[in-house]
Amino acid sequence: MTTSVHEPVTTPPEVTGTATALLDDYRPGSDRFLATPHRTLLGHGTTAELPHGDGSLSERVRALLDGRRRAGHADAVVMGALPFDPAAAPALAVPEGVRWAPPLREDPLIALPVPPARDAADWQVREVPAAEEYGAAVAAAVARMRAGEFDKVVLARTLELTGPSAPDLPAMLRRLARRDPAGYTFAVPSGPGRTLIGASPELLVARDGSRLTANPLAGSAPRSADLAEDVRRAAALLESPKDLHEHAVVVAAVRAALAPFCTRLDVPERPTLVRTAAMWHLSTTVTGELARPDTTTALDLASALHPTPAVCGSPTDLARQVIAESEPFDRGAYTGMVGWQNADGDGEWVVTIRCAEAEGGLLRLFAGAGVVAASSPEAETAETGAKFATFLNAVGATL
Repeated sequence: MTTSVHEPVTTPPEVTGTATALLDDYRPGSDRFLATPHRTLLGHGTTAELPHGDGSLSERVRALLDGRRRAGHADAVVMGALPFDPAAAPALAVPEGVRWAPPLREDPLIALPVPPARDAADWQVREVPAAEEYGAAVAAAVARMRAGEFDKVVLARTLELTGPSAPDLPAMLRRLARRDPAGYTFAVPSGPGRTLIGASPELLVARDGSRLTANPLAGSAPRSADLAEDVRRAAALLESPKDLHEHAVVVAAVRAALAPFCTRLDVPERPTLVRTAAMWHLSTTVTGELARPDTTTALDLASALHPTPAVCGSPTDLARQVIAESEPFDRGAYTGMVGWQNADGDGEWVVTIRCAEAEGGLLRLFAGAGVVAASSPEAETAETGAKFATFLNAVGATL
């Protein structure tokens, strides 16, 4: 069994506290925070917002950053979130200033405890849809797949949490980051009065010069507190025909989307495992060399990939239709992407999962499961419940 494990690092004294300082300095509304396995960013304020209009998203971002560069701001970046629906308005902006630091996982202070979350009794939890309704939607999709209509669909559900006061977003962000410091932790404005906050395990794509990296995840199993059982679940996931098929569909789509941009694309034959505090995931790390790094940006690559079958299904158009028919809510930023890009075209875009959207006193959590012909309503409902655990732990609520 192969797992993704980060080797211990020797931390230079000047690194200690630099990443966690950005985490501690985050303020909702005006700031944009993103931590990845390679860096930590905190954007303050807003110089310019990306308009919602004609032309491709990538072209509008390029024009915005080129304009900032011509104005003497060569280090400008765009940060924020993009919705699941490409036709919906983006929430991208150029901050007034961006502070950079090494990864959170390299900062020893990330191991320090944080105050406990709000007591579970303080939260009112409403499931949308209810678990039995979600199971029925899964069963209906499975029946259609067994009839040959389509191959896969990702169906999601939400939890609506309300409490006696507005949620403490900075405290939630700190708990999420400390729970999985090697993952992708974010908090960004997602619309007027709304904040998208979460800790995703999945990189959609990153560009660094001529090199690209993508890390599709598909096929999951909940972790166990018992070590022997946890290892058994991981081993079973690596051998699960249902999950291996689900993963193969996603990897094939990623290969097909990225190949036209590359002179070389390396795709491992079999997946490995990555783990979060709550879940095991089948993972494939795809790397490649760009044919035209002078014109192909990170967002070009992300737009070509989104939505992968890992968050939508296959074929894409029919899966979107099934999602619209089955989910009694608007996904918004959920299963979209969150990230950053600079004027050179380098950047990182992360799949927006294990997340919630805060608006006033309401906190809306999202979780989905990949449904294929071999799926069962009970298993997929349980999988969404396990995925909710990442965020429920951060807010002190229970399902």
